[in-house]
Amino acid sequence: MVLDRAFYARPVLEVAPDLLGCVLRHGPVALRLTEVEAYAGPQDPGSHAFRGPTPRTEVMFGEAGHLYVYLSYGMHHAVNVVTGPTGEASAVLLRAGEVVGGHEVVGERRGPGIRPRDWARGPGRLTRALGLDLGHGGLDLVAGGEVTLERGASPAGEIRTGPRVGVSGPGGDGESYPWRFWLADEPCVSTYRPATSRRRRSRTG
Repeated sequence: MVLDRAFYARPVLEVAPDLLGCVLRHGPVALRLTEVEAYAGPQDPGSHAFRGPTPRTEVMFGEAGHLYVYLSYGMHHAVNVVTGPTGEASAVLLRAGEVVGGHEVVGERRGPGIRPRDWARGPGRLTRALGLDLGHGGLDLVAGGEVTLERGASPAGEIRTGPRVGVSGPGGDGESYPWRFWLADEPCVSTYRPATSRRRRSRTG
């Protein structure tokens, strides 16, 4: 069953853990989500929307249930799902998942020598596995188009929380923002790495 608008229109810290176990589909590829991160817009110093709307982040300030896709450090795409009321710009970064459909397609996209557990283990790998890029930004997940998010089986394992990956400054404080959610004992959850100092920082979500 495709998730409806009301599912996404809730507070981001409610939506994020509820996405774990859900299935993201694009064409023949299906991915069970195992790790996500929450970003709370203008109230969150770790968010792209912290300083208000820009042409890039405009979709985040719109209707819940749409995709926000960006290019991280000029290297890989990352996909977020817009949540909450219109204007709040909250979003959930989809960090990792297990491929449950379209294995041959993903194997070709990811290339030889990469273990299936690593096919979508991290936000850039996830978008490559699914074939998502900037052209999919703004797509409505509720409309039943080429990209959908469906309710999956309830996670059997424990849901854990911790600091977000690669976020520096106040937004990287794991005590104030333990907003990464993942399924315990899942091999495809990405490895946590704290933020490193960069001259120019690209925040997520």
